[in-house]
Amino acid sequence: MDAQRKTSFSNGTEDSTDLPIRQNLDTQSPQPSSELTPTSPKSSKSSHLKSSSMSASKKIPKDPPAKKEPALKHVESSEKPRQSTEALPDFITRRNRLFEELKQKNDAEMREKPRSEIDVVIDLGLDQNGMPRPPMSLAAKAWESTPGSFLKHVDKTVLADVVVAKINGKQLWDLDRPLEYSCRVSYLPFTSAEGRNVFWHSSAHVLGEAAECQYNCLLSHGPPVEQGFFYDMAIAGGQVVKETDWAPLESKASKFFKEKQPFDRLHVSIADLKQMFGYSKYKMYYIENLLPPEGSTVYRCGTLVDLCLGPHIQNTGKIKTFQIMKNSSCYFRGDKDDDSLQRIYGVAFPDKKLMAEHKKFLEEAAKRDHRKIGTDQELFFFDEVSPGSAFLLPHGTIIFNALQKMVRSEYHKRGYQEVQSPNMYDVELWKKSGHWKHYQDDMFSLEVEKRKFALKPMNCPGHCVMFGHRERSYRELPLRMADFGVLHRNEASGALNGLTRVRKFQQDDAHIFCTQDQIIEEIEGLFDFIKYVYDIFDFKFKLKLSTRPEKYMGEIETWDTAEGKLTEALNNFTRREGGQWEINEGDGAFYGPKIDITTSDALKREHQCATIQLDFQLPQNFELEFMTGEATVKADTDTLTDGKLEDAGAPPRPKIPGPGRARPVMIHRAIVGSFERFFAVITEHFAGKWPFWLSPRQVLVIPVMPAVNDYVEEVQKLLRAQKLHADIDISGNTMPKKILRGQHQQYNFIFVVGAQEKDSRSVNIRNRDDRQTQAKGELVPLTEAIQKLKALRKERRLVNAL
Repeated sequence: MDAQRKTSFSNGTEDSTDLPIRQNLDTQSPQPSSELTPTSPKSSKSSHLKSSSMSASKKIPKDPPAKKEPALKHVESSEKPRQSTEALPDFITRRNRLFEELKQKNDAEMREKPRSEIDVVIDLGLDQNGMPRPPMSLAAKAWESTPGSFLKHVDKTVLADVVVAKINGKQLWDLDRPLEYSCRVSYLPFTSAEGRNVFWHSSAHVLGEAAECQYNCLLSHGPPVEQGFFYDMAIAGGQVVKETDWAPLESKASKFFKEKQPFDRLHVSIADLKQMFGYSKYKMYYIENLLPPEGSTVYRCGTLVDLCLGPHIQNTGKIKTFQIMKNSSCYFRGDKDDDSLQRIYGVAFPDKKLMAEHKKFLEEAAKRDHRKIGTDQELFFFDEVSPGSAFLLPHGTIIFNALQKMVRSEYHKRGYQEVQSPNMYDVELWKKSGHWKHYQDDMFSLEVEKRKFALKPMNCPGHCVMFGHRERSYRELPLRMADFGVLHRNEASGALNGLTRVRKFQQDDAHIFCTQDQIIEEIEGLFDFIKYVYDIFDFKFKLKLSTRPEKYMGEIETWDTAEGKLTEALNNFTRREGGQWEINEGDGAFYGPKIDITTSDALKREHQCATIQLDFQLPQNFELEFMTGEATVKADTDTLTDGKLEDAGAPPRPKIPGPGRARPVMIHRAIVGSFERFFAVITEHFAGKWPFWLSPRQVLVIPVMPAVNDYVEEVQKLLRAQKLHADIDISGNTMPKKILRGQHQQYNFIFVVGAQEKDSRSVNIRNRDDRQTQAKGELVPLTEAIQKLKALRKERRLVNAL
């Protein structure tokens, strides 16, 4: 199943290298400027141009081999970037002139639209006590009334933070965009994830405007990312961005904020888009390969006109503070054979205090970077001999195995059967499952004896084969298959990021085959499993139901039934455990609704690791059936094919189960998801101070004098006999140096022993997290200390105390 991350094997919306953890809206840590990160449709697409129907197979036309730099004839090569406020080049002037002509034509058409009465209900947010205010019904006019015109009804404490509107809980909508039909309008603040993304997306446009003015460059794309935004660009003569360029860029951006430049939205046909952006081979690539036939929207902000789906803030005056964070190189589309571009990262806020808080956050995040801790504690490393595949060192393997053991220990009591499935399958399996059509570029394939095979990127098709390899009875359901198998995904090299975005990984993957009547009970069981695991780490989690998308398979009645069952399970769980769940309209998978589970770490960053998905498609593709035990009657031949004749040459449709037989429902689920990703999350959550049960360095035994080295070795032997991770330091260093080294390496406990401890067969214990134990304290009998350590490990307590 696809639980490593939300954006895996999908049309993701962004590519980021901003922070240590790459999340479901994936973020990464700062990389050296020599690292090349992608803008590949395969790994991540700009939020300007996301479309599930877009094809990205065609490569951008290359410059002649002799010319390695982008062919920007309109810019004179120069060693220094343009700093003055000279007139804009002709290609920008022509682009903007065409935009204005089309905008005036569009405005005239808008004035002719019928101003019919529509009913609008606005959500007024929460009151001072955190309780929802009653909604307000208003009379409005189509093509005239805007969400922004209703802001006078919003409380002043909420008004200042409003970024964008949301229509019917589904579609983000510009505040100044006229409404077209009766709807329910809510307002999103900067503090919401969606509002923050819109704010940073708008800020990226300002960065793009400043870059065009400074460099006369060709822009590629500029999406929001988890901790800000970036813009990619080609500068004439292969010129690179320098840190000395940052201040002039920030100065230009500041000027634009004061001008309160509005964001103007305009839908443009493909023909006009080609005329508007014909100067840029990068924009032409997007237009020719990523846009639907009816065209797309563009937005104007000051002198910048860019391809963009929006929405945006009302004007640049909302941006109060802006800062360039770094710059690097990247490849266009993430393809090393394409042009090398310059990428500039920035961050912006509606309040200067938020910028100060953000900088403190970045400092703490850098300290917790799992890649830094992984190196310092010798947990794992990466090597170019196998990019994107972690080499887990002994201490890292201890943590990995402890995580896997924690999950496995629950399988027997929860009715799971652990299986092992092949790593490589004939591509015919992937064609049957439907993955080959959409994901073949993301799979590692090879030819063996004239047959084409591919390494598995998920386990679900193999589990379908295992379910269907023999006759199944309703008495076997629910059948819960769990698999820790190794998975491979051909991630773009520039998207790889520590343990959070890898090519080789393992999941606590499972698939449950059940009847529709068993769905609620199974989902509630999964909620209980998730709560058990996340409570161990003191992780609180949120639940979000994603419902039927516009493009879906199956009957609406089946979807309604499934969503109803998930809703009932969610209500039962939240009623019992407290809290609330959210609904995410239209964001379900095409094969069934799903429940997204997000949790927050110590820095309040959200991560999606767990997932629950209902699937009606795969059981149908593999024609999975079970015997119901009901009396059977002879069926018509037509009944088995839905009564429809198959078209000549068309692929055969799955047969309908005959009398006394039924098709199971498939539930995909992962609790921790990718172990590598979860490893990274908890590394940064605990900042490398591992709970005792996970720790690869549980006890360090240090002698006061060489004369007791034999007792030190005996203590280590006794601890290791109980499968405790105990090390000793009998080097020639002084005792204070040994203790300092043990503290730096984050040993949970340091046992200091001397003649008195040896004679009494006891130990003096220093607790990593208790300063009061750092001086010599009471002696603890060795046998008692061992029993307390075993209890601490068994109970998986977070508090490091005996």
